[in-house]
Amino acid sequence: MSDSVAGSRLLQGRKALVMGVVNDLSIAWGIAANLAAHGAIVGFAYQPHPKIERRCRACVGQLDPKPEFIEPCDVGKDEDIQQLMARWKEVHGRLDILVHSIAFAPATAFGVPVLKTSREDYLQALDISSYSLVALCREAAPLMQPGGSVIAMTYNASQAYFPNYNVMAVAKAALECCVRYLAAELGGGKKEDAQGVRVNAISAGPIPTMASKAVGDIDRMVEHHSAKNCLGRPVDQDEVGRTAVYLASELSSGVTGEIVYVDAGYRFIGW
Repeated sequence: MSDSVAGSRLLQGRKALVMGVVNDLSIAWGIAANLAAHGAIVGFAYQPHPKIERRCRACVGQLDPKPEFIEPCDVGKDEDIQQLMARWKEVHGRLDILVHSIAFAPATAFGVPVLKTSREDYLQALDISSYSLVALCREAAPLMQPGGSVIAMTYNASQAYFPNYNVMAVAKAALECCVRYLAAELGGGKKEDAQGVRVNAISAGPIPTMASKAVGDIDRMVEHHSAKNCLGRPVDQDEVGRTAVYLASELSSGVTGEIVYVDAGYRFIGW
């Protein structure tokens, strides 16, 4: 991150909840670090598991000042989400930015064609990876003011076939549809109770993270992506983080319901 970019403080004083940091390779961490560098007050929620908690705390402890808010949340449980937002309100009051960088499918679903995906695995993948955005927005909405921003993470497998992505591609397609509907509902249009909250998603190129390694062949995906995209190189967490700053700030005040691609132009290359 260049000093000139970091020094612009586009998000001074805005309050951001980032969900999905596992370690410093996480896309969520690239987003959180950039939000903080631009002046946002950043808090974190992690999947309740001792190993994940240790990694998350070690990672976010690098921020200065250190975050006041680091809380567990199982997004598969409505009561956990309700408790998370109640705790956020107690600590920070309002919520300006919500970052959803969460995806999960059982190990038995990866490497299995969609045709052979079990009903149980299918439902769990969509619950955690897609429905969780709906559930989080429902509880976050009362804390958000006009100008608020929700940012989710997706991948181009929602639009095209990628080997090994399988049921997670279906979950990402559902997530992108939710982004559009939530953008319309939380924006409010001309309704008297319009919230003016924007909802967008970032579709990044393949980036090696703990989560992406579950898909398989991530190194090969990065190599292929770099060879075929317009810039001839991979993208990284910091580039995704800078795009998140744009979507969280007034620079994108007229942008909602969009899927913003940070993939060095890979998406539209046909040959």
